[in-house]
Amino acid sequence: MKDVMGLIYTGENDARLRELTLTRAIAAMPVAGRYRVIDFLVSSMVNGGIKNIGVIMQKNYHSLMDHLGSGKEWDLHGKINGLHILPPFLTRENVGLYPGLLDAVRSNSNFLVRSKQEIVVLSNSNIIYNARLDELVQHYIDTGADITLMYTKDPSMKRDEYGTYLDLDNSGNVQDVEVMPTHPTYSNCYMQVLVIKRELLNDLADKAVAHGLHSMDKDIILKLVQDKSARINAYEYKGKCWHIDSVQSYFKFNMEVLDPKLRKGLFREDLPVYTKVRDEMPACYGDDPSVINSLIADGCQINGIVENSVLFRGVKIAKDAHVKNCIIMQDGQVHEGAYIENCILDKQAIIKRNARLIGPEAYPIVIGKDVVI
Repeated sequence: MKDVMGLIYTGENDARLRELTLTRAIAAMPVAGRYRVIDFLVSSMVNGGIKNIGVIMQKNYHSLMDHLGSGKEWDLHGKINGLHILPPFLTRENVGLYPGLLDAVRSNSNFLVRSKQEIVVLSNSNIIYNARLDELVQHYIDTGADITLMYTKDPSMKRDEYGTYLDLDNSGNVQDVEVMPTHPTYSNCYMQVLVIKRELLNDLADKAVAHGLHSMDKDIILKLVQDKSARINAYEYKGKCWHIDSVQSYFKFNMEVLDPKLRKGLFREDLPVYTKVRDEMPACYGDDPSVINSLIADGCQINGIVENSVLFRGVKIAKDAHVKNCIIMQDGQVHEGAYIENCILDKQAIIKRNARLIGPEAYPIVIGKDVVI
């Protein structure tokens, strides 16, 4: 793994996450009480032995930069390798948005050229998983493929008119690719994680962008499979994974993490998930609180009722307040007598006394950052 580097692209379409991504990238979305989405991706790479990781950023990257910092929490603050933040080069014409993954790779070709590793693990940042990436790389080396794609058969990852799906032969070689089909024909969902030689990636990106192509899936992988000009195979990830591409999927993930079995499968002892450390007092419970099946982060003050909810650091639940099936991000407040159900509160959101908010479970209410209700 000394000859392997990581590259994470944080440029997904976030329109379906509405207020939650107005000021942050999907990779910086808070999840599971104290983590961010990108924590799982960086931790998987570090656990696999990757010591040189670049994170390609786009608009609204300040929250992500603040969270990653120097990479100390992931032991990526060495002198030679380590964590490299790759923000966009802003000009009057370039407002910080890459048209696609290939443009992002080409714009950061200097990072690839400077890196000494010959193999690249390239990943998007809107899928949460905890994988043995060293096994993925070993599969790539053993099979001698030009590109190895990581995929899952998890049916919950299927989306109509969204995603990339693979048809495989008995040897695991990719025979056909569907990109954003109206109704997916194949059950193998590509997880936007691939292994490729560094020089080949640089060459493909440079030639593609020079011809006005932008998408890795549609313009590179699909074309290579159709032309049979490269050998592309696939590696199955058999663990649980979640696609964070909408308010509903974000809400569902956090609710599912409350299940001890799913939580144990995601936060494995042999594959720890690292995150930024924030020194806080332990959670404080008042004289007569009620907490049922919930994740309570450090720094919280609980004096009311909390059911089936995820509370991030510094959240305050007043006496006689009732929180049910909710996600409350850092430093949120629910005042006395308030009742909220099926809601997502962004940072520093405040629900005032005796307020009542009840959203449908299939379409939770989203309260933006610093909003007072």
